[in-house]
Amino acid sequence: MDEKKSFLLRIDAGLWNELQAWAGDELRSVNGQVEYILREAVKVRRRKRDSEAGPGRPSAGGR
Repeated sequence: MDEKKSFLLRIDAGLWNELQAWAGDELRSVNGQVEYILREAVKVRRRKRDSEAGPGRPSAGGR
């Protein structure tokens, strides 16, 4: 299993409440929901970056 990193996140109480409700709807913890959202955002970013690189142009792969 991958090593987990810990960090402190300060978040607006209203946003926390929304995340908590969303996580509950999907049977996740708030931590699990935040990790899921971030993972999905990274996938979208990679697809966008790779499509912008186009055929024959190197992507920014190692960042």
